[in-house]
Amino acid sequence: MCGNNMSAPLPAIIPAARKATAAVSGGSRGSEGTLGPLLTTAPRAGLASRTAWRPVIFLHGLGDTGHGWAEAFAGIRSSHIKYICPHAPVMPVTLNMNMAMPSWFDIVGLSPDSQEDEPGIKQAAENVKALIEQEVKNGIPSHRIILGGFSQGGALSLYTALTTQQKLAGVTALSCWLPLRASFPQGPISGVNRDISILQCHGDCDPLVPLMFGSLTVEKLKTLVNPANVTFKTYEGMMHSSCQQEMMDIKQFIDKLLPPVD
Repeated sequence: MCGNNMSAPLPAIIPAARKATAAVSGGSRGSEGTLGPLLTTAPRAGLASRTAWRPVIFLHGLGDTGHGWAEAFAGIRSSHIKYICPHAPVMPVTLNMNMAMPSWFDIVGLSPDSQEDEPGIKQAAENVKALIEQEVKNGIPSHRIILGGFSQGGALSLYTALTTQQKLAGVTALSCWLPLRASFPQGPISGVNRDISILQCHGDCDPLVPLMFGSLTVEKLKTLVNPANVTFKTYEGMMHSSCQQEMMDIKQFIDKLLPPVD
């Protein structure tokens, strides 16, 4: 299914789909920022200080908010992990007749050769980097932070990780693709994340971001970073959503990379 045709185009965009994970209870608080409100699910007690937390910053898909993912992660969160689920800013989306909706960047069209919103993608990445920097200012080294996302949010998390000079622990990229793919080198990236761990997940029945795009993305990622650190998991029968097995795989990935205390 994946093939070796790296010149095959990837989709510029994908419409939203809400998470198909059962809601679980979890505390959250809102705070205004460049990306809109943040939902944070953090340990309530038992840690000496905030600097002992290990943050996971997770970006939702187009048209969604951070609420569903914050709830889903509360169900798998280990006691030392803090989940930060920002809401994308509301903006007109060209594809949807300029209707305003939560979106990390503009989406122009659905076809593989559609123009991409390069300035919007780059600005969104800067906003995410500022979110990481805020955690660093709180006393948490960037290499103790995992970045992730679903669909459009997953695309942004991959682009941000591969272009930032902040060394990250890892990336969880769900049902997504690598945006601005042609802007990356033919060989390994030269940045601090050349050895980053990446967990990429995809449903084999995804009608919006076909599995082929996930396969092409993982092949490209293996040329940009250490291929031994890139894992690609597929889920039988899963569409553009999530499932319990995927959530457990994410938990295992996060717990391995972010142990409680060094």
